[in-house]
Amino acid sequence: MSLDKIRTRLKNKINLSPHFGKITHIYSNTIKANGLNTSIGDIVNIQGNDGDILGIVSAIDIESFSIIPFTTTQGYKVGDKVFINQKGLKIGVGDGLLGRVVDTMANPIDNLGEIQKDAFIPIINQPIKAMNRGLIDERFSVGIKSIDGLLTCGKGQKIGIFAGSGVGKSTLLGMIVKGSKADVKVIALIGERGREVPEFIIKNLGNDLTNTIIVVATSDDSPLMRKYGAFSAISIAEYFKNKGKDVLFVMDSVTRFAMAQREIGLSLGEPPTSKGYPPSSLSLLPQLMERVGKEEDKGSITAFFTVLVEGDDLNDPIADQSRSILDGHIVLSRELSEFGIYPPINILSSASRIMNDIIDKKHKENAIKFRKTYSILKENEILVRIGSYQRGSDKELDEALNKKDKLEKFLQQDSQEQLEFDEIYSKLNAIFQ
Repeated sequence: MSLDKIRTRLKNKINLSPHFGKITHIYSNTIKANGLNTSIGDIVNIQGNDGDILGIVSAIDIESFSIIPFTTTQGYKVGDKVFINQKGLKIGVGDGLLGRVVDTMANPIDNLGEIQKDAFIPIINQPIKAMNRGLIDERFSVGIKSIDGLLTCGKGQKIGIFAGSGVGKSTLLGMIVKGSKADVKVIALIGERGREVPEFIIKNLGNDLTNTIIVVATSDDSPLMRKYGAFSAISIAEYFKNKGKDVLFVMDSVTRFAMAQREIGLSLGEPPTSKGYPPSSLSLLPQLMERVGKEEDKGSITAFFTVLVEGDDLNDPIADQSRSILDGHIVLSRELSEFGIYPPINILSSASRIMNDIIDKKHKENAIKFRKTYSILKENEILVRIGSYQRGSDKELDEALNKKDKLEKFLQQDSQEQLEFDEIYSKLNAIFQ
């Protein structure tokens, strides 16, 4: 071992204990070892000729334990030593993260130099205790007419954005990040293509990372990096929430996160269930999502999670499980997208469970009128298009047809346009004057 490696280990106080285990089996994405008394979730250092890598203990039997490495198993062999990492799975956090792009371990990947760390916090934490949660009674405006006007969100709410591929999730996320007034914005890009990261920053955020932190784990990263990338991002959000900040947390996407756990679970022998997802993929979702919220005497985390629905099937197991945990869902419609309506939010299929608690009576009445009128238009759209409906036959439909242009104009918004809540309130009210 080189002198530099010895100095590094002494400095970080890693692997000073003489106790170690040895690798007995190596598979494509798991390693089996023995010789250590480990617990589920322990972080270990695997020592090989090419350097050390981190891994996590994921299964234990009488004589051995299984490790999932954070990188590939390439270059490691039977007999290599395994040490328990006394530091555990922690990341460095601080105000130095603001405006930066980092990986799962909060290390910079934006070529802007080192990041000043104020503290080290664990990636895995318990969700907010039920009786410590504050009531969601304040609006969280995102500057988008169809959301602020018809799906109003509250500080501490967690919302899902459900859409098929290529419908416009990333564009909508960019509008939400730019339009919100949160103190800190944390964006987790999990399992997406590498080229989408600079595209999202430049095109969707306008290259403005003020008070913004981006955590990246791309599709070519190991399943463990993708899984813990999401937990790392939510831990960063919790750090700022505990300092009394109102935090916006955006994650793209929950589906890629669940797919990473599917790879891990299947490699450990879990039985596949619906669409090949093992039970752990579904049980992992609340462990992540329930860490969002508003906590008494602290700040809040308001979250938007995107869910990729394969084949636009909203009954996909991940979409179904997510919807049951979240406090609201926004459904993006491929049909509206094809008609050139952006953002293509299907108002009739979307809902905010908190909305009625944070808006006034007039706003509620106008939102109900909008939904009812728009629903009548959609129900009779084919009849009107083929000329089978004669005006005067139905008073409600006649009124809906008179307001059709106003309704559609309200739903449309340019990706660069950001509006204040009071302006959106006035525009919604003007439709029914």
